[in-house]
Amino acid sequence: MNRMFKLPVAIITLCFVLTGCSVNPVTGATEFSLMSPEKEVAIGTSNYGPSQQSQGGRYYIDPDLQVYISDIGRKLAAASQRPNLPYEFVVLNNSTPNAWAMPGGKIAVNRGLLLYLDDESELAAVLGHEIVHAAARHSAAQMTRGTFIGLGAAAVGALGSNYGLGEIGSQAAQMGAAAWMAKYGRGDELEADAYGMEYLAKTGYDPYGAVRVQEAFVKLSEGHQQDFLSGLFASHPPSQERVDANRIKAATMPKGARYKDRYQRKIAQLKRDKPAYDAEAEAIKALNAKNPKGALTQLDKAIRTQPNESSFWELRGHAWEMSKNPTNAEKAFTTAIGKNPDLFSPYLYRGINRFEQGKKIGAKSDLEKSHSLLPTPPSSYFLGEIALESGDKQGAIKYFQTAAQGSGEIAKNAAARLAVLELATAPYKYVLSRISLGDDGYMRITVKNNSPVTVTNVELQLSEMANAFLLESSSTLKGPSQLKSGQQATIKTRIGSFNETSEIAKYRIKVSRVQVPEQP
Repeated sequence: MNRMFKLPVAIITLCFVLTGCSVNPVTGATEFSLMSPEKEVAIGTSNYGPSQQSQGGRYYIDPDLQVYISDIGRKLAAASQRPNLPYEFVVLNNSTPNAWAMPGGKIAVNRGLLLYLDDESELAAVLGHEIVHAAARHSAAQMTRGTFIGLGAAAVGALGSNYGLGEIGSQAAQMGAAAWMAKYGRGDELEADAYGMEYLAKTGYDPYGAVRVQEAFVKLSEGHQQDFLSGLFASHPPSQERVDANRIKAATMPKGARYKDRYQRKIAQLKRDKPAYDAEAEAIKALNAKNPKGALTQLDKAIRTQPNESSFWELRGHAWEMSKNPTNAEKAFTTAIGKNPDLFSPYLYRGINRFEQGKKIGAKSDLEKSHSLLPTPPSSYFLGEIALESGDKQGAIKYFQTAAQGSGEIAKNAAARLAVLELATAPYKYVLSRISLGDDGYMRITVKNNSPVTVTNVELQLSEMANAFLLESSSTLKGPSQLKSGQQATIKTRIGSFNETSEIAKYRIKVSRVQVPEQP
């Protein structure tokens, strides 16, 4: 065998030994998976709640709609090849037309999608399609493919550590590969359509519901409706191929019921509230254009139609903040919490508002509540600030570490706070040093500041090793007087001259102490 093929084959062989082949529960085909069904269910269970939080939370204005969707979903799931999965079905309070399935049967439909459907058979087609994704373990297959990308990313990370990338480069690649709600492949979508139609037939629904859904989605995609392109079409791309395949299959199946009148009665509240959500969309546009007065006008319209929608009040809070009126903003966020006490975001924004007004006790309570519902970089950052003010440095470090993993100004500020805290006890984590041999035969020490802040009065600990395990002597050296973020400097030591690089190999250098100017 050619040597270049030995390592990949060995890896694949090991994977098969450890996990074996798996059988697609829906198609019966033999497939390769690195994830056990138990792990798949655990992933879905642990991520279902946070995913709902991050996408608007549960739709609560009409509780009967949740019961209706769940009843249909459970009836279809019972007709699937994996009826014993812990299926859950939820309607999310989100205007984007979308639906998704997590591993283990955790399924969500946005209220925005329901307005694009005409009857119950079309809704059943959407739910059946998502049930197939769960039953056929399509997400597990995606994550298995992501694992192989991760194997390559680990190698890139190991190589990149020599150039300052280290774990960051590896994690970035792996995070991109691990998303289970990424775009499904052509085969997965056709499979989900075909078997989902079988679920329709088994439960008495019109199989042409799946045809009508795809026809409508193809038409919308041709019109380039941005809400669809960024929502449903991102993970479930429609195509004429899917329409044709569904039509051919439907022609071979028994006719069923559409239940149009019942469906229209069930979504009546959504239809009545549509003008309110349209006004909300206009308010968001106004806020993005830095026009809080215009946003408040639109939100007044929305609230007149549906005063119980928490998101309208939360947006009013943002508009008042943009108008430099923190008192009214806090009142609006408080009203939003009263309308929907189970959503993280109004707690988060009221907590930030209170923090900036100096109401630290109330801010801490709000931010902790928000963090418990959905940990976010902003809640982590402000909880870190509160912990720091109270003298809890270890707690602050943990919060800043979480916040620094985000992006934007919050992550930048958190990274700076974290660096200041850790520079006091472990400066070598941020200020790196290495030894080299100069052309004149003297030892050179290069120091680089990888922290986001300026450091001053750098001290170095130079150790001479008698062997790999025994310290012979150690001395303190004065390093650069100042190093800005990203700056490096090289100093010449007085240790003496050397003939070969190997002669300085027994020396070890580490930054032992720095000072950090007071941060704003």
